[in-house]
Amino acid sequence: MDQLVAIRGFARVVEAGSFTRAADSLDMPNATLSKLVQDLEAHLGVRLLQRTTRRVTVTPEGRDYYEKTTRLLRDLDDIDTSFDIARSKPKGQLRIDVGGSTARDVLIPALPDFMARYPDIRIDLGVSDRSADLIGENIDCVIRGGALDNSSLVARAIGQAHLITCATPGYLKQFGTPAYPDELKNGHKLISYLSSQSGRAFPFRFERHGEQVEIKVVHRIGINESNAHLAAAVAGLGIIQTFGYAAGAALESGALVEILADWRPQPYPFHVVYPQNRHVSQRLRVFIDWLLQALPARIAVAPALSRARPRRPHEAGRPAR
Repeated sequence: MDQLVAIRGFARVVEAGSFTRAADSLDMPNATLSKLVQDLEAHLGVRLLQRTTRRVTVTPEGRDYYEKTTRLLRDLDDIDTSFDIARSKPKGQLRIDVGGSTARDVLIPALPDFMARYPDIRIDLGVSDRSADLIGENIDCVIRGGALDNSSLVARAIGQAHLITCATPGYLKQFGTPAYPDELKNGHKLISYLSSQSGRAFPFRFERHGEQVEIKVVHRIGINESNAHLAAAVAGLGIIQTFGYAAGAALESGALVEILADWRPQPYPFHVVYPQNRHVSQRLRVFIDWLLQALPARIAVAPALSRARPRRPHEAGRPAR
């Protein structure tokens, strides 16, 4: 038995919560990983994991062994990294998870610069708006917007995005251009962005001169993926609230028109997030450092605030000209 390989395999099973997911992340057969853990248990003379057909649970002895050996693995990785920094460029695989529109409009357009700087780093990019399990899925880092509520993760701020409200010229001609947020409740068709965790619609938020307004109405359509969410607005299905960087091309071409520009809410924070208890490799360090330089300006993209005269309340129902 290669004890170090067995310890790493056992640690991945604990983190992933299953042999199948751990084996996939380690790129080894499930049977091989199972044999490694069995041999490790035989070597130690204790049961580390309880296995059933449905789940894997860690025994008290297994939890104690995991905590002690992960410290050892981190120290060993730190030693290896110190030599890597001294003698070579960063190399190896990075697994990164990012939302759909952030990948399309922010990260991917900037990636050629990173790949040119670090040609020996390979990137596996997971693109979706779901909430990823960094430890269980063996993901190095995620790029996400919004509030952070998981204290077991480390977060580095990488920028703030502007939320804008927009619709097609055809929609506004048919239904009118609202001048105040409350007008969205009067017959307007809203396209909501749905939480990938709860399935609930995020409310439309607005702010002006310290006054905050939150609009919660029954939406015409709800979508839980950012690119499809934008596409629904471009198709004329209704009014959308999205990030300035996502809608930039459609606004520039005239496919979408910003409304309620004077009511933009506070900027939306974005972070790069990674597990607290995992060794930060040299390749992840340079990637995070690069993100902190390359992404803030791209995330902050937004159209200039409209200076058009707000219509009076009695004009609210008139189609835009």
